[in-house]
Amino acid sequence: MDMNEIILNRGVEEIITRPHLEAALKSGKKLRVKLGIDPTKSDIHLGHTVILRKLKQFQDAGHKIILIIGDFTAQIGDPSGQSAERQPLTEKEVKYNLKNYIRMAGKVINVKKAEVRYNGEWHKQGLKNFLAMTKAVSISQVMKREDFQKRLNAGGDVTVLESLYAILQGYDSVVIKADVELGGTDQKLNLLMGRRLQRHFGLPEQDIMILPLIEGTDGVRKMSKSYDNYIGLEDEPEEMFGKAMSIPDNLIPKYFTLLTDVDQPKNTGPYAAKMLLAQTLVEMYHGEKTALKAREEFVKIFSKKEMPEELEELKIKNKNIALIDLLLQAGIPSKSEARRLIDQGAVKINEETKTNAQEKISLKGREVLKIGKRRFWKIVG
Repeated sequence: MDMNEIILNRGVEEIITRPHLEAALKSGKKLRVKLGIDPTKSDIHLGHTVILRKLKQFQDAGHKIILIIGDFTAQIGDPSGQSAERQPLTEKEVKYNLKNYIRMAGKVINVKKAEVRYNGEWHKQGLKNFLAMTKAVSISQVMKREDFQKRLNAGGDVTVLESLYAILQGYDSVVIKADVELGGTDQKLNLLMGRRLQRHFGLPEQDIMILPLIEGTDGVRKMSKSYDNYIGLEDEPEEMFGKAMSIPDNLIPKYFTLLTDVDQPKNTGPYAAKMLLAQTLVEMYHGEKTALKAREEFVKIFSKKEMPEELEELKIKNKNIALIDLLLQAGIPSKSEARRLIDQGAVKINEETKTNAQEKISLKGREVLKIGKRRFWKIVG
């Protein structure tokens, strides 16, 4: 596929409107492509890169990408998908989060060639622009949001401040005269607001490209640091490799499509496919040599000859636990039996033999506990 085909088809959920965007891409016009981000966290995980990578495709095709940092809107809080009011950030918290955010985004896009704007530039100017924005939208339109309706039906409240979020974000598209805006499926209403406001102010309406959210390593919830199911861009190479290997098999195609430029190999089993996926991800963010080393380390520690591909999960809530107590939770029937196994050198964590029954084990999750030659568990929180 040529670059326009990749932009339009790889990992795209919906385009509004596709014929218009397709024609614009074919025309050779240099488009202004917007991505708005509220710096609610200080770091980026692979879930964030789904949209950043699409932004990079536009950039590689010669279009102007505009990264809107919501230093103002982050102090309100995006209500999308929230069952309760999102805790607004303070100006100090926003500034702290910004320090690393742009640097980490630079691992995916060329920040130096991008137009980076902060929506505090125009939202702090006063009431005149704000009152002009509110004329474009009715209260009934705002309250039709599904997330607002669910909250109200459950007896909760929606604050006036929350109801203004989409309007303020949409006005960003007016200011920077966006031709295209990118966002996840949970952002559709906010993206449509940008079109409405552009129309109200007499501007051409931006096209919208909506991308899927990606599930985290648990295979259930969207990737999030809050759920501890994320793969961070700055995870250690071995940790990134191991996390990628832990994803459910059904997520392999989605991870290849949304997180890499590589297609899932045909006629290979899930283990081999995940090995390629993990190596590709580590190479993207740590380099080829480091990726090869991480792969070798994984094979060394988690050799197929010694360990089955599918491991029973052992849920441990206590992140700092004595080794002997860990064995009891794994099903060893008594402390005396646990001590005997430890004294015999039959207990290993990530292939490291443990000999002190009272040793405090600090668990991060995904460690492999081995007892004897045949019993394995993958530790999860």
